[in-house]
Amino acid sequence: MNIIVCIKQVPGSNKAEVDPVTGVLKRDGNDTKMNPYDLYAVETAVRLKEQSGGKVSVITMGPPSAESVIREAFAMGADEGFILTDRKFAGADVLATSYTISQGIKMAGEYDLILCGKQTTDGDTAQVGPEISEYLNIPCIANVTSIEEIGDKGLTVLMDMQTAIEKCFIEYPCLVSVDKDIFLPRLPSYVKMKASKDQKINFITYEDLPDKDETKVGLNGSPTKVQRIFPPSVNDKRELFSGTAEEMTETVLTKLKENKFI
Repeated sequence: MNIIVCIKQVPGSNKAEVDPVTGVLKRDGNDTKMNPYDLYAVETAVRLKEQSGGKVSVITMGPPSAESVIREAFAMGADEGFILTDRKFAGADVLATSYTISQGIKMAGEYDLILCGKQTTDGDTAQVGPEISEYLNIPCIANVTSIEEIGDKGLTVLMDMQTAIEKCFIEYPCLVSVDKDIFLPRLPSYVKMKASKDQKINFITYEDLPDKDETKVGLNGSPTKVQRIFPPSVNDKRELFSGTAEEMTETVLTKLKENKFI
């Protein structure tokens, strides 16, 4: 089974910088990590490979520094990596991102299954996976918490529908978006990390795309225009109370009344 996993480099803390002109996150030079939900997708892919054989490829869109998350995926068991990187891709919303990644997937070779994390911690839209499937014209299932059966023609999975768990069958080739309950991600292997430190990563630029249409990538291809974006404010104000249990209870009660919580 040939599996492609879509991963993303996201800010490693809430101190991310924002471009005041474009309103998008500055990804160069900031503390970054692999999107936590994507770790579950990589783990799922590696387990499927261990069970059924095949190959696991990972693909991401971002600056050249996104190489770090590709290397992390190698250390978890991925076999091949692709980075879509070009100034023309910058500032993309979910639609332009989905289009660009779908173009990269077409260049990554034959696949049976595409795996995505449920959502990213910097966008939280949960739209990119399903939109990629639309561009590739393949079926998609989201919110998958378990893979019940791996067949020759498709997968049987469980979907978390909030009020119910639904069991579905989906045919290859397909895209599956996984939730965090599916598997516990393994730690990167030091042995694999050393073995893959010089492994080639495939860089894909705008000029490499099979469909070169500037109106579909980056800011030009983004119908969503951000009016304002800002990092969350840090509130570390605190008060310490001392005294007996009765005295501290009275103090807390007084504070709650003063702030009109009760």
